[in-house]
Amino acid sequence: MTENLEPAALKTRRRRYALPLMLLCLLALGAISLYEIRSPGGKKAVENIADEQACLASRKAAERIKPLIHGEVAALILSEAPKPVSKISFHRPDGSDASLEDFAGKTLLLNLWATWCVPCRQEMPALDRLQAQLGSPNFEVVAVNIDTARLDKPNAFLDEIGVKSLTRYADSKAEIFQTLRQAGKVLGLPTTMLVGKDGCEIATMAGPAQWDSAEAQALIKAVQEF
Repeated sequence: MTENLEPAALKTRRRRYALPLMLLCLLALGAISLYEIRSPGGKKAVENIADEQACLASRKAAERIKPLIHGEVAALILSEAPKPVSKISFHRPDGSDASLEDFAGKTLLLNLWATWCVPCRQEMPALDRLQAQLGSPNFEVVAVNIDTARLDKPNAFLDEIGVKSLTRYADSKAEIFQTLRQAGKVLGLPTTMLVGKDGCEIATMAGPAQWDSAEAQALIKAVQEF
């Protein structure tokens, strides 16, 4: 019985059990931390932190261009939390695979269009002029056609309207559209996404715009500073 032990003996017994109890507590805390990291909620938190770090430049760019969203680009919607979009893929004119990752270090204006989309057809000349005026090692208009039938039509249309500066990217399965729709970024065509040099979405516009306008060019030039 402990009540019959001397104070010194009590101290010895307490010390004897203190270390194992401390070890058990540390193991329990470790298990909780491990659970938090591996559990869905913990994993999501880690992913969000990684996205924030990877997209820091695009977050700053989004803040910078807020005052520039007016006039021809008034419908542009800034991303509240820019996320990487560099894995988005499509095809080059020769049929080889491409992705936004191939454009790392460039500011991009990603445009999804189709020949059956009247507003797409209307804004294509402005996109071509924008590429002619601002296209450089630091910026490119990436216009991706998503026609899934009569695949000769996109080139015939672009030839007809005299497009000379745009590279003719395509996705004949429209997978790029489905990917962005599932992410809540696309509802219809045309859809245009402004992508930072870090490969993260800065802003998105649903519908056409006069992309070679003074407002659009000022906005794109501002983004290139980040």
